[in-house]
Amino acid sequence: MTKTVRWLLIGVILLFIIGLITYPKIKQKLSPDNTDIPAATPPPSMRQASLNINAVVLKRQSLTDKFISTGTTIPDEEVNLSFESSGKIVSIHFIEGTHVKKGDLLAKINDKPLQAELKKLEAQIPLAEARVLRQGTLLEKDAVSQEAYEQVTTEYEKLMADIELVKARIIQTELLSPFDGIIGLRLVSEGAYATPSTVIANLTKISPLKIEFSIPERYAYDVSNGTDVTFFMEGASGMLLEHRAKVYAVESKVTLDTRTLLVRALYPNANEEILPGRYLSVEVTRREIKDALAIPSEAIIPEMGKSIVYKYDNGQAKATEIIAGIRTESHVQVLEGLNPGDTVIITGVMQLRTGAKTIIDNLIEE
Repeated sequence: MTKTVRWLLIGVILLFIIGLITYPKIKQKLSPDNTDIPAATPPPSMRQASLNINAVVLKRQSLTDKFISTGTTIPDEEVNLSFESSGKIVSIHFIEGTHVKKGDLLAKINDKPLQAELKKLEAQIPLAEARVLRQGTLLEKDAVSQEAYEQVTTEYEKLMADIELVKARIIQTELLSPFDGIIGLRLVSEGAYATPSTVIANLTKISPLKIEFSIPERYAYDVSNGTDVTFFMEGASGMLLEHRAKVYAVESKVTLDTRTLLVRALYPNANEEILPGRYLSVEVTRREIKDALAIPSEAIIPEMGKSIVYKYDNGQAKATEIIAGIRTESHVQVLEGLNPGDTVIITGVMQLRTGAKTIIDNLIEE
């Protein structure tokens, strides 16, 4: 290849490269659709969007500090009925599921051998009394010794003691109601052989009725004899029914497993409408403040060990630190930081900052 041809090829290549570089710019210049595109400009600074909120106007109110526990109903008295002695049951005198009175005869076992023994002993009484009388007369005349008189006297007293023993054993053949109550289903029939371990039926007294529940140990000093409690249980219609009872006893020690204290209250249950064994919820009032300033608990934001709320002030949110008092299920007492008439924001509080613009959708009067 000659030198001239080489330089010619180099020139063509250079022209090709220059063409590749300049072609897009030339095309843009010659394009009929070409229009000047203004440079992008930053959007104007937008105004801060207002946040729709709910708020509450504070005023003094009654605030109750209370806690909820679960409990159960138990009979005022309850006993499994059984005989004190053994024998064949000869009669049953109660109807299952009915009321009985204290001292009513409920059932009896065979006492014929004991009655016979009693009759035998009682037949010896006249002779024993006559001996004592005769020996006493002779003793006054010094016809017998003091020892002889004491011997017949002792025999008489022994006879009377044997009679009392047999009578006591006869009483043990009778099953008597120990208190007024409702007798349950009988577990034996006439003709069965009963021992002291044989349960005849269950007897319960449900008027009044006991309410048994547990409280955390930290509330041990808030509940004592005479404390009023409210309990709730489901009625026949499925609605919760409210009843009131009064504490009559508190366990003397804390249960180690649960760290709770067992408490019992008494409910009159005059109509016996509530049965033992029912599950219920018990509400105990620790104290009540008549003139408290309180806010809904959702208005409070915990922050660095402080309690912060936002007040509504002329369309803006304003952070305020408060000192909280007692807490209920829905409200918190405010000791310092707010005053009656202040408007406190209760929704969207996590999105707020001091100075944030707000619009009240719903204003609640506490």
